[in-house]
Amino acid sequence: MFDWLKRKSEPEETRSASAAGYTAQVMSAREAYISGQSGLGELTATVQGAVSLWEGALSAADIDGTDLLTRRDMALAARSLALRGEAVFYISDDGLLPAADWEMSTRNGKPRAYRLSIPETGGAYAVTALAAEVLHFTIGADPVAPWYGVSPLRRSTLSADLLHTLETSLAEVYANAPLGSHIVPFPEAPGTDLETLARGFRGRRGRVMLRESVNVSAAGGPGPAQDWKPSSLSPDMTNTGATENWKAAKGAILNAYGVLPALLADNAQGPLIREAQRHLAQWTLQPIAMLMAEEITAKLGQPVKLDVMRPLQAFDAGGRARAAATIVQAMAMAKEAGVDPDAAMKLVDWQDG
Repeated sequence: MFDWLKRKSEPEETRSASAAGYTAQVMSAREAYISGQSGLGELTATVQGAVSLWEGALSAADIDGTDLLTRRDMALAARSLALRGEAVFYISDDGLLPAADWEMSTRNGKPRAYRLSIPETGGAYAVTALAAEVLHFTIGADPVAPWYGVSPLRRSTLSADLLHTLETSLAEVYANAPLGSHIVPFPEAPGTDLETLARGFRGRRGRVMLRESVNVSAAGGPGPAQDWKPSSLSPDMTNTGATENWKAAKGAILNAYGVLPALLADNAQGPLIREAQRHLAQWTLQPIAMLMAEEITAKLGQPVKLDVMRPLQAFDAGGRARAAATIVQAMAMAKEAGVDPDAAMKLVDWQDG
């Protein structure tokens, strides 16, 4: 009965954070973008240099068949493809809107509907759209999940982790190692004398500093006379092979992005640079552009073409000029000899047109 007179305590109020704020969304999005076990492979200058080549090349591509896709959209798609392996755009009345995150439902292995997260300065908002209203570009797709793109860094995780580890180790060595420091032998003396002597060496780079050498006498008799030959404290990195391994990891990452490592060599000449640019455009970026054009054509219902080769001049201009001059000369000689030029071209397997 006395319990009835007691004041009943109010139940404790508990709240749970939904982690739906703008900061949480940005953190989760960046977590999805990272590559490798450490998640810092994309922060290296090698990866960013390759991504910049992709971004610049695709933004300069010729777009034929639509005005919806701008160069800014191409640059955004190139960066997302290079770092994430896929890029998603929502087709709206205001043009293409890039999606920061998305979920999809599939049927027969093909996307059917999307739930998109469109970024804004005050926080992202969600949009539900059918597959026909979304441009979804993917590269490196696996047969197990053909709707999911894989970036070059995720396809070369070990090389990305090795490059990050080596660059971190070298940075820590140059930041914390006593580079240029030396130990100078000195006889037993009070700490104050040693501090005074050490201060005498400060700020005297490049100067001649003389100190008197002495003989050390201790228990057991005088010790041998020693000269003041300093001992360096700089770490010896030659036996570790860190520089060679760093160059190898750097070349492996560049190769994963379709960039020939020789493009960034110190002794690279003009022909090598042109061939490296042609290799990047022909074997990596142009197939990606054709995949993007195929997706745009399917969603817009009109033929769209993307050309990377012409804007980048990624071809042997001199070789084409010589080939054209040879063909014209051969056709003129065939005409003078009374031979049909078209028939003569067919003899050397030259197609019409």
